[in-house]
Amino acid sequence: MKTLYLDCFAGIAGDMLVGALFELVPNPDRLRGELAKVTKLPAADYEITLEKGAKNGITGTHFRVRTHEHHPHRGLKEIEDIIASSSLSLKIQREAMRAFALLAGAEAKVHGTTPDKIHFHEVGAVDSILDIVGTFILLDQLGWPRVLCSSINVGSGTVTCAHGVLPVPAPATELLLHGLPVCSRGEPMERTTPTGALLARCLAAAFCPLPDGAILASGYGLGTRDSDLPNLLRVLLMDCAKGDVAEVLHDRVTLLESNIDDMNPQDFELVIERLFEGGALDVWLESIAMKKGRPGVKLCCLCEPERTEALSLAVLQGTTTQGVRRGALDRAKLCYKIEEMATSLGALRVKTAFVGETPLRRTPEYDDLKRLAVKHGLSLPETRGRVAREIDLA
Repeated sequence: MKTLYLDCFAGIAGDMLVGALFELVPNPDRLRGELAKVTKLPAADYEITLEKGAKNGITGTHFRVRTHEHHPHRGLKEIEDIIASSSLSLKIQREAMRAFALLAGAEAKVHGTTPDKIHFHEVGAVDSILDIVGTFILLDQLGWPRVLCSSINVGSGTVTCAHGVLPVPAPATELLLHGLPVCSRGEPMERTTPTGALLARCLAAAFCPLPDGAILASGYGLGTRDSDLPNLLRVLLMDCAKGDVAEVLHDRVTLLESNIDDMNPQDFELVIERLFEGGALDVWLESIAMKKGRPGVKLCCLCEPERTEALSLAVLQGTTTQGVRRGALDRAKLCYKIEEMATSLGALRVKTAFVGETPLRRTPEYDDLKRLAVKHGLSLPETRGRVAREIDLA
């Protein structure tokens, strides 16, 4: 099975993804010809360059769009009109508009408004529109392979944008990354942009380590920054046996455990919140019997290996325990994809789990169900039932 693996060890951005995909189908005239079909972005108003370069000794392609405009504030409807009026294939149009709708939803949540009232800043500019549309053009030229993705390096520190100085990841980027595996490595800088997070979320059928299979080709898309980690995205084109691609994914995790019998039960809530804020994959409590027949609680925390030290310290500081047991585990899991879907009650996120390419089950996100139930004065069972009927969850 033809598979693209996005290796986001140093982050992901729209221009980096286009550059990496272009190296797999290096035909500049064909790419320019397809982008020229977006007639409401006249080719005379921008210049595309595809330049070879290197980051930390690794060569790749830098996709650049030079334009005369200065980041106009386009709304979702305007961007949809730009895409719909093009002569691109219907699938490319549909995927691009779905991506912008998802972005509008994230921006609306950040600013406390609705998607139709959002005016994009940097992402509404010509270069960002071409990054997103260009990605789907190149995927079309590759025959729409299945896409898998690594954990995403978001970076750290701050970033300056239209809204001023913001923490990394920026609020919209952080919302787009909800439910996806992330990490922070390297010198402080923004390593994953809103466009990069958006495309990873839209494209990836699963987030996992490198799958078993044969590597057929590789592409490297370069960014504009220099740092200790090479500012690039690696994309691998692979041939994977069907059973190797997301039948069951495997990774390594750490299980933290502490037995506690002298702590106020009310205090566990804050500890659990802080563990999740620190990147825990899951946290739970188990009732146990301890020495001298005293009832106790076993605090359990599942995390990625690189978060072991930080989360162990959080347990020691936030509870009355004197120690934390730590064990490495092999984990098998289904691949999944989270999509935002529209219902008569409002939009909500739905997680679809797959066995191979076959959907196994679809589950609405609890926080979104709760939000819609409160908004419409319904019970959770009523809300879940209506949503299930509308988006075929039953």
